[in-house]
Amino acid sequence: RDRAHILEGLAIALANIDPIIELIRRAASPAEAKASLIAQAWELGSVSTMLERAGDDAARPEWLEPEFGIRDGHYYLTEQQAQAILDLRLQKLTGMEHEKLLDEYKDLLAEIAELLYILNSPERLMEVIREELEAIKTQYSDERRTEITANTADINIEDLINQEDVVVTLSHQGYVKYQPLSDYEAQRRGGRGKSAARIKEEDFIDRLLVANTHDTILCFSSRGRLYWMKVYQLPEASRGARGRPIVNLLPLEPNERITAILPVREYEEGRHIFMATASGTVKKTALTAFSRPRSAGIIAV
Repeated sequence: RDRAHILEGLAIALANIDPIIELIRRAASPAEAKASLIAQAWELGSVSTMLERAGDDAARPEWLEPEFGIRDGHYYLTEQQAQAILDLRLQKLTGMEHEKLLDEYKDLLAEIAELLYILNSPERLMEVIREELEAIKTQYSDERRTEITANTADINIEDLINQEDVVVTLSHQGYVKYQPLSDYEAQRRGGRGKSAARIKEEDFIDRLLVANTHDTILCFSSRGRLYWMKVYQLPEASRGARGRPIVNLLPLEPNERITAILPVREYEEGRHIFMATASGTVKKTALTAFSRPRSAGIIAV
């Protein structure tokens, strides 16, 4: 309808070509010419016959105000139509171009009428949908080139984690984090050092180790229990951050705290972990005994 609306305005202009040319010649500016085109009441000319067959509102856009279009036997141009007339090239005034414009306008009116009929007729609408689906089926009737299978590949989360060496820190009050090892670099003589973490005055770094993001951290608690965590499951933080309380990452019991952490890459045969309690009890356990993580932890000592 928007295109038909413009063509309708051009058809009105061609039907009133002499007065329109005179109006544009007398205008002092394009803005004045546009305003004069909009203010003038124009003869319908050949447009009247076409609209009688299609209906006065056939090419009328929904947004068009009632004062525009056909009114009292005359035609009142909109701003869009007036601008299209001003943009019209002189070659469009030839008889051949005139006929082409009117033919396009008539074709659009017929198409609009057909589409309105389809929208207002459920039976015709279903028929059109069926015809279009059958056309698509015919056009794409070749066999599927891709194969759809029920099997899905198992994705290991570790395959998506970049392997890199990191520094893991655990503070006395239980704040844990890791940072890329690249954050630390050797300083020359006279270097002032770097802060590893922002901690409170009463807190301090209790454990520090270098591990890989794919390593497992064995976390030993004050109650002799062992918990497992992957390094990449720890919070990554900057040197100026405290990290997160480890009690929020492990299922610790009340008043239970982590007293030691140990990185493990592989549970190799022949390697052991030596443990000692504050009361002097010691124990040596094969590393392979801790190779099966439990979500709730196990008793290690």
